Amino acid sequence: MREIVFDTETTGLNPATGDRMVEIGCIEIVNRVETGRTFHAYFNPDRDMPFEAQEVHGLSSLFLSDKPRFSETVDELLEFIGDAPLVAHNAGFDFGFLNNELHLCGRSSIAMNRMVDTLALARTKHPGAKHSLDALCMRFGIDRSHRVKHGALLDAQLLAQVYVELTGGRQIGLGLVADSGTVAVAQSAGPVTTREPRPARLHAALPEELERHRAFIAKLVNPLWERLLPAG
Repeated sequence: MREIVFDTETTGLNPATGDRMVEIGCIEIVNRVETGRTFHAYFNPDRDMPFEAQEVHGLSSLFLSDKPRFSETVDELLEFIGDAPLVAHNAGFDFGFLNNELHLCGRSSIAMNRMVDTLALARTKHPGAKHSLDALCMRFGIDRSHRVKHGALLDAQLLAQVYVELTGGRQIGLGLVADSGTVAVAQSAGPVTTREPRPARLHAALPEELERHRAFIAKLVNPLWERLLPAG
């Protein structure tokens, strides 16, 4: 199954009040495995960059001034994402900005039923825990040491790893195959490892252990099971 994990950077929090998307990063995964195909673009928002937003992602108005408008790159973006489900963290935010940009250049919105929200997945799987991308990377042992500021492509790459963990972990793709008394563990990427089954272990108590148990039971005063036995 093909899916696209993506992240955006913006000038603010609300496209309805004029905020614009200035960066998008997309990672292609197939059957929860990264294929190596990515899409990344910066956009000139045709407006100033608020200081607070620049502090988050480091993208200044000067840096973005020579970048293409979203409308100039939209065809390439839509071709890359195709009809795949779109995975994002707090996905309603990213979908809101993406659909706003599509609306501004006269394109159809992306249907919300294509949205996969890893924030909702994390809240369901780990209620009461912290669910930021940094917190989830820490939970799953994902290296984020190179994440100094937010960046759409970097965050999408981290999120792709988080998404795999939230939906089953890195063991996805393993299969158990029985054949002539052996167990083969087949991985989607890598050699097949074959192991002989372990012999059954004996768990019967030794006679001296049974005797010590009877002696211990005899010392108990008014044990619970005697109170539950029927009278007579």
